[in-house]
Amino acid sequence: MSKLTLGPVLFNWPPEKWRDFYFRIADEAPVDVVYVGEAVCSKRAPFFDPVIPDVVERLEEAGKEVVFSTLALIMTEREMEGVRALTAPEAGLTVEANDISAAALLKGRPHVIGPFVNVYNEGTLSYLARQGAVRVCLPGELPRESIEVLAAGKTVDLEVQVFGRLPLAISARCYHARARGLTKDNCQYACGDDPDGMELETLASEAFVAVNGTQTLSFTCCNLAAEMNEMGVEYFRLSPQDTDMVAAARIFREILDGKESAEGADDRLADLVPDMPYSNGFYYGVEGTAFTDPESVSE
Repeated sequence: MSKLTLGPVLFNWPPEKWRDFYFRIADEAPVDVVYVGEAVCSKRAPFFDPVIPDVVERLEEAGKEVVFSTLALIMTEREMEGVRALTAPEAGLTVEANDISAAALLKGRPHVIGPFVNVYNEGTLSYLARQGAVRVCLPGELPRESIEVLAAGKTVDLEVQVFGRLPLAISARCYHARARGLTKDNCQYACGDDPDGMELETLASEAFVAVNGTQTLSFTCCNLAAEMNEMGVEYFRLSPQDTDMVAAARIFREILDGKESAEGADDRLADLVPDMPYSNGFYYGVEGTAFTDPESVSE
């Protein structure tokens, strides 16, 4: 049976907003799996840590599977210690490894591989399965042909992001801070000013990408509503945006259940993210910013 998942919040939202977001997801959203934790910048984590127990309790009481996401880039020993604590056997947590060092710590135990780990071929997928991975969220830039090959010979469950800005890169430097004339060590949490990321333009004033602290995201909003039921994968990820994610989850759940068409979903989603054009270009092997009509793509 197809399952709908909600990825970790990638943005620096106020702790109260972050907590209330997950409370509403627990109470109202038709999602099966919810990822929590800081995947982008460890400096944000202390603000969320106090409310995580309440969030996890609320989600589990609602019957959601909770998975803890690790950092995508580990730069310091302090960050590594945090990953060790999260992945320790005695913690008893289900963990999504977003860095290969976290995956190494989870070797021999069931875990999830996140989209920040490059899984592009059958060999990598098979290796991770032998190490204990039970589910792999594939990178957003994989084309349809690659997803089909991995799905055909898979030894683990596969997950694909179908909604939200796509993570493209993560850096040791913080462009968000630099854009405000600040340093990374004294960033003053500038990323909190942009709850959906800071949008950048080219010199020709064309929308280019979005920046979220040390992370680069697509400017466009990934929308694979029309492609979900043809992928041959079991899990479909929604990446949180600063919008009504309960409504978004209901739309995608209706598509999976055959109660909504892709065209109807596109119209409804447009009201949720009016300032983000759709994209599905990576899936069709063209420029990632493109939004291609599936009927126009030749087999």
